[in-house]
Amino acid sequence: MNAPLSNSALVDKDQEHMIHPLHHNPAHANAKVWVKAEGSHLIDADGNRYIDGLSCLWNVSCGHGRQPLIDAAARQMQQMAYCSSYNGSSNPPAIELAERLSGLCYPQINNFYFTSGGGESTDSNFKLARYYWKAKGKPEKTKVISRIWGYHGVTFAAMCATGIAGYWPSFEPRMPGFSHIPAPDPYHYPVPGDGSSQGIAAANELEKEILKQGPETVAMFIAEPVQGAGGVIVPPDDYFPRIREICDQYEVLFVVDEVITGFGRTGKLFALDHYGVQPDLMQFAKSITSGYLPLGGIGISDEVAETIRNSDKPWMHAYTYSGHPTTCAVGLATLDYIESHNLVEQAASKGAYLLDRLHAELDGHPHVGNVRGKGMMCGVELVEDKTTKTWYPPEWGVGAKMTKAMIDNGVFTRMRSEVVCIAPPLTTDEVTLDELVAGIRNAIVTVFGE
Repeated sequence: MNAPLSNSALVDKDQEHMIHPLHHNPAHANAKVWVKAEGSHLIDADGNRYIDGLSCLWNVSCGHGRQPLIDAAARQMQQMAYCSSYNGSSNPPAIELAERLSGLCYPQINNFYFTSGGGESTDSNFKLARYYWKAKGKPEKTKVISRIWGYHGVTFAAMCATGIAGYWPSFEPRMPGFSHIPAPDPYHYPVPGDGSSQGIAAANELEKEILKQGPETVAMFIAEPVQGAGGVIVPPDDYFPRIREICDQYEVLFVVDEVITGFGRTGKLFALDHYGVQPDLMQFAKSITSGYLPLGGIGISDEVAETIRNSDKPWMHAYTYSGHPTTCAVGLATLDYIESHNLVEQAASKGAYLLDRLHAELDGHPHVGNVRGKGMMCGVELVEDKTTKTWYPPEWGVGAKMTKAMIDNGVFTRMRSEVVCIAPPLTTDEVTLDELVAGIRNAIVTVFGE
């Protein structure tokens, strides 16, 4: 029997045949090849253990190796692995999952369309918004407004809404009809000189952009309740209530992107509940199956759903794997696991503990500009100068240096260039959270000194 290949040998084979998401050869030279995962830890091909500091990609919220999720997939595959969910065909797990979500989501969201992930969900909402406004006799309403540092996926249309400029240059020109407003970042957004609310001022950026584009042309505004990949940006509490008012005033659909925040990550089952407003459309993915199988979807308000049902034109939008019975079965098992293990409550209490520990260990460091978070979703922003809040120049390579230093200290997570993104599984115990914070602290000291 041949001995297992080492991590470096597997990376060599990988580089001969694979092109990766966000592929860049220099950054992949020291890649990790993961062969096993347990709870809140990843294990590489050399047997080294690392804390999973980002739930892989914000999605393994229940932790690794959860037998009920594995069993749910096996049972459904034995009965019927797949069938089409195109019009005229359905299956019990998809029906049950849609019914279950209706009882969990925002009160006016009671209809669901399933996808394979977040990017597909974003594109589905773009198309649904256009379909809706055409059915309402306003076909000129096609434009999409989103936010700088917002992340909504990188399929072509979704990339145009994503407000992280690094995703654009290789694929430009971008599609017309997309524009971005500033993020409601309390650390960087200017405090109004008249002493008024920072959150209201940031929300009013939407009204300015709608008026600039022409209200009769704007179909939707899309936003994450807490911006994730863009650096864990938590808005002021009064931001989203004002956003809802603006969308109502100008007849713009408000679409909430809960792909990262949904299913407990922020200490609420859905994060917009923190702010007391409802969306017209929502989108989800990632934690609906805890990452065990690809599943996403959009939630549709009663009014929009009735428009679809009453239209004389079919909604000509489809994916082969929409309503996949096995992924929906795992989605149901994940919801059971979240409820039976009180993961929403765990995210709230453990998230508060994690944020307290990060503040205690990092606030005094001269290059830690801001520590922030909501639930089990935190960010540590690194700066060259705390007084001016300026970042190191890109060529200094904060992201690459910190990523390597964190790996050397037993933590695997991702950076938004100058922001450490932290979102471990909701099941992570406090001892591991302490180790996670210590690993990040040690990495910062390695890169920047005491």
